[in-house]
Amino acid sequence: MSSANPTTARTALITGASSGIGLELARLFAKDGYRLVLVARDRAVLQQVGEELQSRYRIEVRISPRDLSHPSAPVELFQEMQEIGIAIDVLVNNAGFGGSGPFLETDWQHEAEMLQVNMIAVAHLSKLFLPQLRARRGKLMNVGSVAGFLPGPYSSVYYASKAFVVSFTEALAEELEGSGVTVTCLCPGPVQTNFQQRAHSAGSSRMNGPLYVDVREVARDGYEGMKRGKRIVIPGWKPRMLTLLVRVAPRATVARIVRRMYASRKSS
Repeated sequence: MSSANPTTARTALITGASSGIGLELARLFAKDGYRLVLVARDRAVLQQVGEELQSRYRIEVRISPRDLSHPSAPVELFQEMQEIGIAIDVLVNNAGFGGSGPFLETDWQHEAEMLQVNMIAVAHLSKLFLPQLRARRGKLMNVGSVAGFLPGPYSSVYYASKAFVVSFTEALAEELEGSGVTVTCLCPGPVQTNFQQRAHSAGSSRMNGPLYVDVREVARDGYEGMKRGKRIVIPGWKPRMLTLLVRVAPRATVARIVRRMYASRKSS
């Protein structure tokens, strides 16, 4: 991939860009002529994605293979951009993964890495790049989840991490109101991607099937919402309805329903 002249095009940096929502967002940015910086763990897959987008859309693409579960990764990524002279106009904090099972039995190392990617890296990258985004009147998009609106027994750490993303994004959006930079939280329901494999929840489609929204629709809604400066984007009417219902239902009731859904999935 080639680096580019920093003065010629808008640049979007997307984490978790090798598949799923991140890849679909990258395609939308590329179609609109953005220069891309793509971040993900797998160098080979990222290289393939970058070459495809560069060839198809005639845009410049730079890949930066990094594992955001490493605490040093955000600073290293920011320093790389500084060293090669690339200024970012849009930051998309999309990288994330989940996990399921009784908290007393789940693996802490998996959960610690989840918290690092889903929360700490999101906040750290935002801290590093926001001064630049504000100077360039750019945009920040954090990818949360409808899980961020409700408690999640048997996926407690994942749901809590997404609650952080939702709250963090809404707070930043208010802080930065009128500054020239907009902040958006894309909150999809279940999406059929390789997310479930890393989350160790291969059977989740039985529980979440009615809420599934096509990944391309999720990316498109998020992208359009970001361009309009919306703070919260929830693709699909069923996930939107779910978030409305949990806001009026007692929290204990919501937690009990989620627990029963998980138990039903495990027994079927």
